[in-house]
Amino acid sequence: MSVAFIKEESAETASETLLPDRPISPHPNLVTEAGLKALEAQFRQARDAHEAAQQLEDVNERRRQSAAPLRDARYFAERLRTAQVVPDPASTETVAFGSTVTFSRADGRVQTYRIVGEDEADPKAGSISFASPVAKSLMGKGVGDVVGSGNQELEIVAIA
Repeated sequence: MSVAFIKEESAETASETLLPDRPISPHPNLVTEAGLKALEAQFRQARDAHEAAQQLEDVNERRRQSAAPLRDARYFAERLRTAQVVPDPASTETVAFGSTVTFSRADGRVQTYRIVGEDEADPKAGSISFASPVAKSLMGKGVGDVVGSGNQELEIVAIA
């Protein structure tokens, strides 16, 4: 549609408001129960932000304000559609999705992470994605096992 028929500054303004979709991971969309709830909350927040932006009178501002929430709503809707809830591990004998693993590094650092889905991973908060190199090297191993991750060796100290 030509911009002559739309009340907006220019075709450039219209194209600036069309954001590309957020990339979807090629890995299975495994989530914990908490991860599913977080995805649902993020979807609601994006949808609510988009609906709020639709109330703006200025068409250019409405497009600018709704672009990111609309993109996020599409992303979270797809992540919810493909989510596969994985129950907490039944055993603490080996590392699995949902396990909390404590390991020591060769430099003496001891770290603890819970292995979770990609959307809920937050290393600063103590969780890493099951698709991360560290998690992949730990999966299926037990306390006392030493695994290589990059140039480092990690020794599993505890599994919860």
